[in-house]
Amino acid sequence: MSFFERLKTAASAEWRAYTGHPFTDAMADGSLAEAAFRHYLVQDYLFLIEFARAYALAIYKSPGLADMRESAAGLSAILDVEMDLHIKLCAGWGLSPADLEHAPPAVEMLAYTRYVLDAGMRGDLLALKVALAPCVIGYAEIATRLASKPGALAATNPYSVWIAEYAGAPYQEVAAHARAQLEGLADRYATPAREAELIAIFREATRLEADFWEMGWRVRS
Repeated sequence: MSFFERLKTAASAEWRAYTGHPFTDAMADGSLAEAAFRHYLVQDYLFLIEFARAYALAIYKSPGLADMRESAAGLSAILDVEMDLHIKLCAGWGLSPADLEHAPPAVEMLAYTRYVLDAGMRGDLLALKVALAPCVIGYAEIATRLASKPGALAATNPYSVWIAEYAGAPYQEVAAHARAQLEGLADRYATPAREAELIAIFREATRLEADFWEMGWRVRS
């Protein structure tokens, strides 16, 4: 069993709550309230700003050039791809990039991003990548599942653009690279004595991901 699969198995309840949250299924069938998606997307923009900082920290924490390049690629994917998607979707609601950047942060967004940054500051590159994994790899898994549902990618589904972005080849490649780097780091630095600590980080980050969906799910009117 790969390192990532061991993390998922150890945090199976949290992973199911995150990857199968009703918010995601409501995107697939188009029933999610626009207000819920808008609130999520604005907070996710703020979240990506902080995750960009986490990837910058990963560059600093990298022991070699190969790891630095992997983290730099992740940083570029956030700044040059993911954030652009949010800007395009929010433009339809009359929200400018400045509006998004200066939106009031939700408690759930702050809790999650501060946890990841703290894990990175206290630990090594492996600990940071474990904290990042639920988002980076999890979104690829969620989008693949949603894209397989009937009508999820239909033009009539207002959330098809989001699903297509994360289910598409460019993002799936980002996630695959992130998983490969995680496995490589685990081969080098994950001892049996450390595994419980790393599982705890993964479990908490996954729980905070589920809280992020729940934050949006509560706004349904």
